[in-house]
Amino acid sequence: MRPLNILLTGLLLLHFSCKSNTSENKTSKDLTTSTFPLMETGKESSLAKVWIDSTTGHKVEKLVDRPGDNRSFYFHNNPFLKSEDGTEDLMIFSGSSETGNQFFTVNLNTKKVLQITDKPGNKRGEIIGPRSRKVFYMIKDSVFTTHIDTQKTEFIYKFNDDVIGSVTTLNADETLLGSALITKEENEIFKKNPKKSSYFDKVYEAKLERSLITINVNTKEFKDIYSENAWLNHIQFSPTNPDLLMYCHEGPWHKVDRIWNINIKTKDTTLIHKRTVEREIAGHEFFSPDGNTIWFDLQIPRSVTFYLSGKNLETDKETRYALKRDEWSIHYNISPDQKTFTGDGGDPGQVARAKDGMWLYHFTPKGDSLVSEKLVNMKHHNYDLEPNVHFSPNGKQIIFRANFEGSSQIYAVDIAKTSTLN
Repeated sequence: MRPLNILLTGLLLLHFSCKSNTSENKTSKDLTTSTFPLMETGKESSLAKVWIDSTTGHKVEKLVDRPGDNRSFYFHNNPFLKSEDGTEDLMIFSGSSETGNQFFTVNLNTKKVLQITDKPGNKRGEIIGPRSRKVFYMIKDSVFTTHIDTQKTEFIYKFNDDVIGSVTTLNADETLLGSALITKEENEIFKKNPKKSSYFDKVYEAKLERSLITINVNTKEFKDIYSENAWLNHIQFSPTNPDLLMYCHEGPWHKVDRIWNINIKTKDTTLIHKRTVEREIAGHEFFSPDGNTIWFDLQIPRSVTFYLSGKNLETDKETRYALKRDEWSIHYNISPDQKTFTGDGGDPGQVARAKDGMWLYHFTPKGDSLVSEKLVNMKHHNYDLEPNVHFSPNGKQIIFRANFEGSSQIYAVDIAKTSTLN
């Protein structure tokens, strides 16, 4: 070996020895992450299972590795609970099978996948009870629940033939399922106009009666708690107050005062955000983890000025964080510690008409604005499938669904940028 090569080799060994002595953990982590390929996020990267997004520098991994389509939950439906022994974080998801979609768990640490349900039929609903350790769902007109650990399935309720009902949410003490009844006339509108672009205005303009309902999980008692000639939708129980139910007046957002709460005991209703100018919109509302705040997409007016806004239910104070047009997202979500946010971006056909909005974002509040960091380049994703972002329970990853591979699959991206050896 030449003297110069010997000298360089010695310096490199000394360099890594010093790094090992002063920061052993960091070196070990860097050596591991340096093996991940640097790739543009898309079909080829999905085949790699784990990669570094070449545009953003963040590590992305395919979270669920099983055949067929796999879908994570809608953005405001909690998919997480602890393992039976309380040591691991699990996520519930829906996956295709020969007998209709089934529910599964994936261990967020080991990535082990276990099937929960096996009852034939397509299942509607994305509801879990972390305390009771059950998943609730519908097959046709009937409600069932399956225990996540024992896989024991129980029948809960069957809707009468003269009504069309569903369940979409579970209250905080896990005693009541909630949702809405619709008329057969409204159901015919959906059948004849299967695309959202076709049915959306028609259902709104029909002004047919809808009713908010609850079903007691234990006694099977059905209650009709509120009715109105309006499209009542996006129904969510508070994560902390078992008597508080949020719902919306669905329809063209610039024509409705959308976000409402109802106390299911007193039947008192409260408007959460009143529009202030023509064509102002507010929507895709969701509760904060502590139940104190309802967050929502706010545009004053539509497609012009963009905010992520939150209404504190105790003080009535509304907080607004401004965003740039390209940072607007179809859905937002909040971290477990309630300090930061995430968004799933959108293609140019969305309401923001963003020219460069196809990204997953991490947002940090600064003053009255949000500072964004791009996590994943979504240029190869078809936004007909909404990514529906969730923070992982430890707050270190954003979990989302995408169709880079040509099918719906579930991925996770690290919020911290990957450090690699140079």
